[in-house]
Amino acid sequence: MSLASLPSGTVDFQVYGPETTDRPPVLFVHGVLVDMQLWDRVAGSLGAAGHRCWSATWPLGSHRIACPDAVTDGPRGVARMVADFIEDRGIEGCTLVGNDTGGAICQYLLHERPELVSRVVLTDCDAFDVFPPQPFSALFALLRRRPLLQPLMATMRAVALRHSPLGFGLLLTEPDPELTASWVRPAQVAAKIRADLVALLRAIDPAELARITPTMRDFPGPVTLVWGTADRSFTPALGRRLAAAFGDDRPGGVRFVEVDGARTFVALDAPQAVVDAIVDIADIG
Repeated sequence: MSLASLPSGTVDFQVYGPETTDRPPVLFVHGVLVDMQLWDRVAGSLGAAGHRCWSATWPLGSHRIACPDAVTDGPRGVARMVADFIEDRGIEGCTLVGNDTGGAICQYLLHERPELVSRVVLTDCDAFDVFPPQPFSALFALLRRRPLLQPLMATMRAVALRHSPLGFGLLLTEPDPELTASWVRPAQVAAKIRADLVALLRAIDPAELARITPTMRDFPGPVTLVWGTADRSFTPALGRRLAAAFGDDRPGGVRFVEVDGARTFVALDAPQAVVDAIVDIADIG
């Protein structure tokens, strides 16, 4: 584990794979109340196959280092932090991989700093005005209220609630109790992390993402979407609509890969599908 000190805060990150490789670097972006562990299986497999991967814990509620300057501008601010990380690590031209809220953050980054990214792989994520989807829009509305956040997060100590549809139950097929407990713990124990989460959630604006997503057509690089067919929040229909927003006038076009039985966290439900998409897109463009 390493630390990167960036203009808007410090993030912890992990690097996989050889220092020297002729394959493009890969950078992962997770969503709210999740950390870099979401990508362990994918990044580990890619690293073993010779790809150099960077996986960071962004300030989205499961982080352990408060980053108030990054979250005051919401997803747009976190996207700038991702851009700063790319420049700080010297991984311009990377393959950008996003999931859930991280997919929205990737769209903000592609809108503002497309020159930093050569290829994009998105798994089930926010797009257009689906930001967040049901039932999480109702949950986020409660979490935005600072007096409610601590008691609500305390209830997540119970595995049954943590793995219910209002927790992680809709997001992956077989939740790991230890993993999901580690995701909610920072917001349970640290007031500064809760403050960051409240600031981030208050700044989420579905209307703003609805304006950003259609501009994805301007990104010139190859794009692959890897979508779980069993996702009831980010439905395959939303994924196909997002694929259409990118258009097909680009090297390699836009691939839409359906993953049978997978939910939102495809990287955990079907890691090989994500690995294959990243390996395939590395040879395009």
